[in-house]
Amino acid sequence: MLCARSSRTRRNSGRGAVWALCLCLASLAAACGSDSNGGAPPAPNTGQACKSADQCYAGVKTGDLVGDAVCLDKVTGGYCTHLCTQDADCCAAAGECSGNHAEVCGPFESTGAMYCFLSCEDADLKQTTLTSADAYCHAYAGATFGCRSTGGGAKNRKVCTP
Repeated sequence: MLCARSSRTRRNSGRGAVWALCLCLASLAAACGSDSNGGAPPAPNTGQACKSADQCYAGVKTGDLVGDAVCLDKVTGGYCTHLCTQDADCCAAAGECSGNHAEVCGPFESTGAMYCFLSCEDADLKQTTLTSADAYCHAYAGATFGCRSTGGGAKNRKVCTP
């Protein structure tokens, strides 16, 4: 896209140049940065929006997940995850996790079931230059994600959810 000043002559060329620059920058921003998650990377398999479990982990070979895929409908927009019993169950299958961001196995509210979540625990945050857990979730899960407790009593974890 090219930005050009109008061929119309202006008395105050300084003001006209500023106006043209503003229009150019606004057009460039609109053309370059419009997506559904505010410019953040898409959520990894875990945390991807869903309406049903069959929408989750599309790049993972059927049967390779350690635990059944689940779409948590208590999370706004749905949340792809899978059942687990320990942290090692999360990211165990080839293609399950993108990037080098820890996932943890934790309870979700008081359901009694354990699921994989993108972690925003203090140890994970310290491995980055980010200064807040919410900023970590925005950067690695999506603009609408924040850090919260999974709930579920003594086993709760700090995780990224929308």
